[in-house]
Amino acid sequence: MKFKSLTAVSLASVLVLGSAIIPAQASPSLQLVAQATAPNSFVTVEQDHPTTGTARIVTENGQRYLEFDRQFDTARGPDVKVILYRGSTVPVNVSESDYITLAALKGFSGAQRYAIPNSVNLDDFQAVGIWCKKFNVTFGYASL
Repeated sequence: MKFKSLTAVSLASVLVLGSAIIPAQASPSLQLVAQATAPNSFVTVEQDHPTTGTARIVTENGQRYLEFDRQFDTARGPDVKVILYRGSTVPVNVSESDYITLAALKGFSGAQRYAIPNSVNLDDFQAVGIWCKKFNVTFGYASL
């Protein structure tokens, strides 16, 4: 009899405590995703080549420039280029008809500035990519 009573009390305790409401906390990983997709922020495309920082287009005395902020950082690689890409996201491998090469990457980290030729219609491009020409691999991109 004592065993049945003890079993009943234990079962009731599990049911009552198991249904208790515990307040949920925001997941830190959700916050990181929001930061990674902020406008003009670089998104890593190829996981072995992380790319961070932001990009923006500025105009100074009639000349347009693509600028990377001081937090810009990307992996090292051979023949790395800065490209303007027609789509809003840049895939790992790009097709020649979908981009133009703006310049060779000046450095793998830090603030940088690239002149955009007047002949380039920026309405045709939605993103900037950090791309390795030798292996046709995009390291990262930022929407413009």
